[in-house]
Amino acid sequence: MKSPNSSNTPDHQPRPWIDLLVSIIIPSVILMKFSGDEHLGSVNALILGLAFPLGWGLFELIRYHKKNFIALLGLISVALTGGIGLLELDAGWLAIKEAAVPAVIGLAVLISTRTRYPLVRTLLYNPNVLDVDKIHASLEEKGCVDQFEARLLKASYFFSGTFLFSSIMNYVLAKWIVVSPSGTEAFNEELGRMTLVSYPMIAIPSMIMMILIFYYLWRTIRRLTGYTLEEVMAPHLVEKEKEKERKRAESGSSK
Repeated sequence: MKSPNSSNTPDHQPRPWIDLLVSIIIPSVILMKFSGDEHLGSVNALILGLAFPLGWGLFELIRYHKKNFIALLGLISVALTGGIGLLELDAGWLAIKEAAVPAVIGLAVLISTRTRYPLVRTLLYNPNVLDVDKIHASLEEKGCVDQFEARLLKASYFFSGTFLFSSIMNYVLAKWIVVSPSGTEAFNEELGRMTLVSYPMIAIPSMIMMILIFYYLWRTIRRLTGYTLEEVMAPHLVEKEKEKERKRAESGSSK
């Protein structure tokens, strides 16, 4: 029987193109093209530009109950960017803020390895993605639990390293691009340019690193248990795949 929360909360479907549009493209266009006095002005453009990712993040948080500290840090990061611009603080604080957010996440990943709930389990090795119970049962049966835990710890270090990379690159990018005083039209334009450039220079490489870490974890599971990926996918994902296959077969037969 489903709990009230699970029945009332809709499934969260990844929408990368909408995320990209709302969090990167729209804010960047507003900041770069509409910060002049003849349009919105620097203050209104900054508020409107940051309202999109802030509003979208709050919507995701409330609508899908995505209550995790990384999502929360993302919202805090956007709010801090707005604060730096509106309070007209030194632009150097933006570089510090840009570096601090991924650095905090990376440190949290490292610290979590000393607790019962390492973050790599929450984000990569979790029941929403893999059939964790089935994997663990096979590892116990083959006496490979300790070996797997050692590999999981190494994956945590790699995972932390991706945030270290983001932290360094964010700082370098902010110092390189955002050089004008905050609260000015030029500051907004540079902030928009930095937001746009950060996607191909930081987000995509970080995503590739994450995929490689998951592949490393998957290869470990494959080697220690002998299971294929399809055999250890989370049951609800298997059901979704079967449902898609059924619909494809029905649409094909109806033609």
